Parts: sequence; C-alpha cells; structure tokens
Amino acid sequence: MTSLFAAAAECLAAADPADKVALTQRRAAAFARGELEIPSDAPPPQPIRMPGRPAKPRLVHPRELPRRGFGSVEGRGAFIHAIAHIELNAIDLGWDAVYRFRGLPAEFYADWIGVAHDESRHFVLLRDRLRELGYDYGDFDAHNGLWEMCEKTAHDGLARMALVPRVLEARGLDVTPGMIVRLRELGDEATAGILEIILREEVAHVAAGSRWFRWYCAQRGIEPLQRFRELLREYASGYLRGPFNLQARLQAGFDEDELAALEAP
Repeated sequence: MTSLFAAAAECLAAADPADKVALTQRRAAAFARGELEIPSDAPPPQPIRMPGRPAKPRLVHPRELPRRGFGSVEGRGAFIHAIAHIELNAIDLGWDAVYRFRGLPAEFYADWIGVAHDESRHFVLLRDRLRELGYDYGDFDAHNGLWEMCEKTAHDGLARMALVPRVLEARGLDVTPGMIVRLRELGDEATAGILEIILREEVAHVAAGSRWFRWYCAQRGIEPLQRFRELLREYASGYLRGPFNLQARLQAGFDEDELAALEAP
C-alpha cells in the first residue's frame, strides 16, 4: 500500500500544472478508497523547499506586479491569472500540510486532501476561463507570498493553521464578493460564477484551519485568542486589511472576539 506521505510528496513535486491537478485528483480518490496508508513510523519530513513549478509565470515581488483594471480583456485576464496562481499554490499548501505534519488524527489528513482536491478543481475552472479570453497560465507575472508563509510556518502546525488558512486564504472571503459584483457589472457572468463557487468552498477551507488551530491549542493548553493575536503580530500584520467579511468569517470558524481583534488598530 502506498504511503500517504509519499503520495503527498509526489503531488508537491509535480511541476506541470496539469500533472499536479491530475495527480492530486487521483491521490485524493485513492485516499477516499482507503488505498493510502498513514504510517505511524514514517521518517521525519524533508526540509521545506519550493514545490514543482513550471518555467512560467515569472515570480516577482508583489510591488512589481502592474495594476490593471477589469475594464479590458487584458485586465480581466491578469486578474483571473492571479486567482489561478493562488489556487495552484493552494493545492501545494494542502499537500504540504498532509506531508509535513505527522502523527495527527486521520481527519486532519482527510481535511487537507479535500482542500487540495477542491483547489485543483478551482484551478481548472480558472485556467479554462483564462483560455477562453485568449491567455493561459504563465502569461502574466505572479508572486510567491503564499508559499513564503508556508515556509515560515513549516516548524509548527499550530502556526500553519492560524496563518495560512485563517489569514492568507481568509483574505479571499473579504475581497471576493466585491469582485463578483464588479464582474457582473461588466457583464462577465462566466468569471463571476466561478468566483461564487470558489467563495462558497473557501469558507469550508478556512473553517478547517479554524478547527485544527483550536485542536492544536487544546492539545498544548494554549488560549486560542491570545495565541492568534500573538501570531498576527509576529508574522502577519502586513497582510491584514479591512473591511472584513464578518458573516463569512463567522461561518469559517472565527468567533466574535477574534473578529474584534482583527478590526482593532
């Protein structure tokens, strides 16, 4: 029987986006059928490194990415490309959580395999839409911020659960509704519909982060709100910008005190 950790490493290593998607979907199906073993005696994970990536897009600092409006086809193409890049990174974030953090309940691995599978579907939807507009993944520059946070939290599952799903991915809950409205105003129902699917499913992904963040806190006897505030100060102050989608964040496992902490200066 194949080790789940070996399967996760294989998905992380895949460089071609289509291969990464196909492997993710096959491995997720194999796990659902009970064909991937979670070994109790697996060796420690390898140090984190850049996952498999295609030659393009070129990765640049976020400040180097040009600002484009939605009004032109090129602008919408660049926007869809940016979201597709996030979703491709999110496949790797899901698999890295599976690969890196050992000795956890089977439900932990099921949650993050499910997240990786969802993100693979999102990437395909966005790439197909990008092609309909005359572009493809790799045609625009992108940044590496999501994976950089993955690297920063490789040492601690608690920090990973707090900061990747509950800060970086939760940002999508805040900004996506406005993007959907803007796209509909421009008559781009196709892209708006894809973002609605992503928004709905991302609530569940952030909720998984909330659930396992609190699980880690309970295991260590840590008060969650205080630790979340500490982690925000330590790692993520520059990532937090309101206004926040309070309803979606409540659905995703934030409580009232946490939302108040986010909105505090």
